[in-house]
Amino acid sequence: SPPDNAMDGGAQQSSLREPPGPGSTEQDERDGGEGPPELKRSLPLFIHGSSRQPLEEEPRASSLPSIPNPFPELCSPSNSPILSSPALGQGPPREGATHVVKVFGEDGACRSLEAAAGTTARQLCETLVRRTRALQDHSWALVELHQHLGLERCLEDHELVVEVQSSWPPGADTRFVFRKNFAKYELFRSNASLFPEVMVSSCLEANKSMAHSELIQNFLNSGSCPEVQGFLQLREPGRKVWKRFYFSLRRSGLYYSTKGTSKDPRHLQYFADLSESNIYYVTQGKKHYGTPTEFGFCIKPYKVRSGVKGLKLLCSEDEQSRSCWMAAFRLFKYGMQLYRNYQQEQARLSQPPWVGPTPLRSVSDNALVAMDFSGCTGRVIENPSEVLSVALEEAQAWRKKTTHRYSLPAACHSSPLSAAIHRTQPWFHGRISREDTQQLIGRQGLVDGVFLVRESQRNPKGFVLSLCHLQRVKHYLILPSEEEGRLYFTMDDGQTRFADLIQLVEFHQINRGILPCKLRHYCTCVAL
Repeated sequence: SPPDNAMDGGAQQSSLREPPGPGSTEQDERDGGEGPPELKRSLPLFIHGSSRQPLEEEPRASSLPSIPNPFPELCSPSNSPILSSPALGQGPPREGATHVVKVFGEDGACRSLEAAAGTTARQLCETLVRRTRALQDHSWALVELHQHLGLERCLEDHELVVEVQSSWPPGADTRFVFRKNFAKYELFRSNASLFPEVMVSSCLEANKSMAHSELIQNFLNSGSCPEVQGFLQLREPGRKVWKRFYFSLRRSGLYYSTKGTSKDPRHLQYFADLSESNIYYVTQGKKHYGTPTEFGFCIKPYKVRSGVKGLKLLCSEDEQSRSCWMAAFRLFKYGMQLYRNYQQEQARLSQPPWVGPTPLRSVSDNALVAMDFSGCTGRVIENPSEVLSVALEEAQAWRKKTTHRYSLPAACHSSPLSAAIHRTQPWFHGRISREDTQQLIGRQGLVDGVFLVRESQRNPKGFVLSLCHLQRVKHYLILPSEEEGRLYFTMDDGQTRFADLIQLVEFHQINRGILPCKLRHYCTCVAL
């Protein structure tokens, strides 16, 4: 249709004319008897940077002489010996190009890493473990944190970090956090307690001949998810009102009943497609969304990039119910891939540290050799079996030298070293508050045996052992006492005494004592 501001047909015709070709000039247009074209404000005006250069030509970036790269081993993956200017803002990066990924620690420190497009979360965690010289185990994880929404989730080991980062909206307060997550593979260890019988009752009714633990283990081995049902609080879209519904997770998706606990197809309402969504824990749910309890979680579809609109917010009655739902959602979405990730991690842990691939070893590691100093002169041990036997003998000799630490010290005055040696341990967190302790243990996984030791806020000379058991954090007071010039620590009014806090922790890692469970995993924070 013609524009509203067209004056007449002639003006409209001149405004829609094709622009003159590159060979024609303004004089040619005058010779043709036509006047200069009338520019309309509704049409864009193209401005050429130079009349000598056609539009199809790109700026001549190669007009400058090529500069030889003095450090060819540090160049891009193409291994080009010439330094080239980066092409910024020219579409998506190539598949072989590297991307900058920023990772934050729990202390707020940031480290930037270069990652290829195919870098997985497990590979990035292994890189950070090597650079921070942390203890390698399966519990290190990369957490996706949306601070403005109060949402966080742990990336699975096979997820591509660059792909996840590219899905973030520009300018959003979203980041990766490197920290421990002891609950990542707990569903393959304590599966019976993670899936209560009341939440998988329909599966038990269909398989009456099988025990509860055996049934859950069969589901996990096959990479499938049991049918889970239970009550959840649902926030109505666009409102701050929460209503209680009976939800059911089936093979076809997540449903909720519009009539009590009825499972009749007429009363089941389809709720969410978990295969096209990510599942997040809700942090500070009462502050952000007014959740009725602190055990909220969220289903965020892929198409929802920013904002609260489109989020499906749910809330459970307790931590056990939320853990069951979250584990079921992971199994529903990833299936057998999740079990393969767990098996691969177990295979890595079963290998000795010196069996790892060569690229993972640093220059200092390659310079270390096994030596034998039993004779007059030292010799290099080249036989691998002899190296292993010597290492075992060294460890046994070290244990014999330190056996005195497992018995009460002789009658002597306590030294300042024994009273402060615990400050060098990774499980000691100094003057951390009770609330911060519960949040730290909750972030790193509410698994039986997760613990830390801190200074007591009420008793200036005492300490507190904070331990997680049955998804709850309990606190035990450790008091120092001195008798006949000897300093010891106790948690049971002197019935069991320890020379220092290290001896106390090592004892309860082997024996339960007065605690509900043994100490298994210590909370730690690494500096990036």
